[in-house]
Amino acid sequence: MPEKTVGRTRLVLIQGDITRQDADALVNAANSELRGGGGVDGAIHRAGGPLILEECRAIAARQGRCPAGQAVVTGGGRLRARHVIHAVGPVWHGGEQGEDGLLRAAYENSLRLALSVNARSVAFPGISTGAYGFPVERAARIALAAVTAFVLEHGGLEEVRFVTFSPGDYGVYARLFEAA
Repeated sequence: MPEKTVGRTRLVLIQGDITRQDADALVNAANSELRGGGGVDGAIHRAGGPLILEECRAIAARQGRCPAGQAVVTGGGRLRARHVIHAVGPVWHGGEQGEDGLLRAAYENSLRLALSVNARSVAFPGISTGAYGFPVERAARIALAAVTAFVLEHGGLEEVRFVTFSPGDYGVYARLFEAA
């Protein structure tokens, strides 16, 4: 399990199931409608139970869609985590429609929300790397750079975990993790 310290924050890479992470906040790779879906989104909603979806629906009723790059927070339902941060990443369209900046914003806004609910530990999946088609290596570089810069500037988090489900994604993150 690769790990390193950046400022006062421990960054950790784990291959596993994000729904089983014992962190104050889990980040969900959400869709803009905040309705639940497949992949990480579906897994978090199934494991966390219906209360998470109810809270998402209430947020969507108040504010409408959550645009790419933005995030909202709900309770953790039946998860170990107290909070779920629903981050909407961009759909990959070849990299010419601002996808990199939107992905970076999704990570940064998730971390801001984590601090706003007094989370000390956060677990991230690979946002946008599943059905949204963002290339894993490019997304991992953005994720690592965004989190590193944020924790150096803002502090406040004891641990940030990058949780990959597939061995292939883990290998990409591990290589970049060691090189950074």
